[in-house]
Amino acid sequence: MTEDAGPRVLVALDFADSAAALALLARLDPARCGVKIGKELFTRAGPALVTRAVDAGFPVFLDLKFHDIPNTVAGACEAAADLGVWMLNVHAQGGPAMLAAARERLARRTTRPLLIAVTVLTSLEAADLAAVGCPGEPGERALQLAALARDAGLDGVVCSPLEAAAMRRRFGADFRLVTPGVRPASAPRQDQKRVLTPAAAVAAGADHLVIGRPITAVVDPLAALAAIEAEIMA
Repeated sequence: MTEDAGPRVLVALDFADSAAALALLARLDPARCGVKIGKELFTRAGPALVTRAVDAGFPVFLDLKFHDIPNTVAGACEAAADLGVWMLNVHAQGGPAMLAAARERLARRTTRPLLIAVTVLTSLEAADLAAVGCPGEPGERALQLAALARDAGLDGVVCSPLEAAAMRRRFGADFRLVTPGVRPASAPRQDQKRVLTPAAAVAAGADHLVIGRPITAVVDPLAALAAIEAEIMA
């Protein structure tokens, strides 16, 4: 990944209110990381919080996993782009027509955010997929969904770091791989099941690492970020 390809680390602002998120933003450096804003924080704080993060200089990954009929998803992607986000996502299970509609709507813009697709959540294992009628291993399912996203012209996917190496081999160097489920060796897994360390995820081919509590739930977030940066560079 080149230096202008965006931040390596995306800090997950998984907070219940904007005050906590803004307090953390004040302690982070936008030159060293981006931030991810997901469903809970967006639902509570709305677009205003996204705008505050963008205005503070942070590359913002808006993680709302749009999944609906094609026209609705295309409009939602356009609304997200109007906020100035750097990256947004849709769910690959929405199918080829939905993925293409999102890409085509964003392609109308002079400048556009990166558009990536969610494959299989890192909290899911084979038994979870079987329970919803999708038998097979998560890695196999993730590759199938990533192929849909690639064929629809999306920029990349969200995937488990355990799938990153196979994704990189199959889809090449220009396909963005965004990996949650990244935990420093000293951090607990918590609700993530398919995880790697930051160094292992990067070695496997990940471009962007989504990391939350190992940075957000410690006394010194910048020191935690520095430790992760050092681990990646070692």
